Amino acid sequence: MKVLLARPRGFCAGVNMAIETLQRAIELFGTPIYVFHEIVHNKHVVQRFQSQGVVFVEDLHQVPQGATLLFSAHGVSPQVRKVAQERNLRTIDATCPLVTKVHLEAVRFAREGYTIFLIGHEGHDEVVGTMGEAPEAIRLVQSEEEVDQLEVPNPDRVACLTQTTLSVDDAQRIIARLRERFPRLVCPPKEDICYATQNRQEAVKHLAPRCDLALVVGSQNSSNSQRLKEIAREQGVPAHLIDGPEDIRHEWFQQVQTVLLTAGASAPEVVVQACVDYLRRNFGAEVEECEVRAEDVTFPLPKELRVVLENPLG
Repeated sequence: MKVLLARPRGFCAGVNMAIETLQRAIELFGTPIYVFHEIVHNKHVVQRFQSQGVVFVEDLHQVPQGATLLFSAHGVSPQVRKVAQERNLRTIDATCPLVTKVHLEAVRFAREGYTIFLIGHEGHDEVVGTMGEAPEAIRLVQSEEEVDQLEVPNPDRVACLTQTTLSVDDAQRIIARLRERFPRLVCPPKEDICYATQNRQEAVKHLAPRCDLALVVGSQNSSNSQRLKEIAREQGVPAHLIDGPEDIRHEWFQQVQTVLLTAGASAPEVVVQACVDYLRRNFGAEVEECEVRAEDVTFPLPKELRVVLENPLG
């Protein structure tokens, strides 16, 4: 059996930054450290930090007054920041800069009197945070069908934003429908769907037609990992989302000669390699690394940490 190992795969710059931020915070401030929501949507990452004394919370009233709190890579609403301030929490903001960009666009459009269509998935941490920036101005749109039901005060003053981890094709179809209904629709000059999401989707589209089966390493609550599985299936290839080798089922591999292996943007490389080892041991797999696009993006640590690291005695 042959395994095509997609590149790019796994951690993106935002996830790398968030994970390094939490690790550095543990070293600087000790534990317990509290994180609002999962730091990234991956079971292995969350469990590793829990074993170090990190506490993940869904309600800031679970955090003791004056404790250290880290905001996850998905961002938070102004209301959450307000509650953190009221509880006198030492906050560290590990929001991905690409998510912050969407937040700032939402604030700007709302200030200028636009109705904002946010394309995304209801309940996703990123969507909740973005909508919190201007709840009175933002309408969540999850499908082309929902576009037809939209009513706005001024159809000539409408704007569009997207969750960063969507399927590029799905988002473009919804945007096209929005433009049909609202010809004056304004979108930001640069696509909001992040570079890493696009690159991983492009790799799956490119490699899946050569394969009989696709395995996507990532957790079930990872939006971008779910999209990779869906894109492989759209190419006519059976695809499964797995947390690790323990989820692999032998019955998937009947008459399978070539397997695509990739990973969502919050999946650790060590888990990908564990899957590679499993496929080598059980199927004698030969592995070919397939680079579709190079990535060299990095993000700096949050300023709250940089200040401490640059002035350790101050």
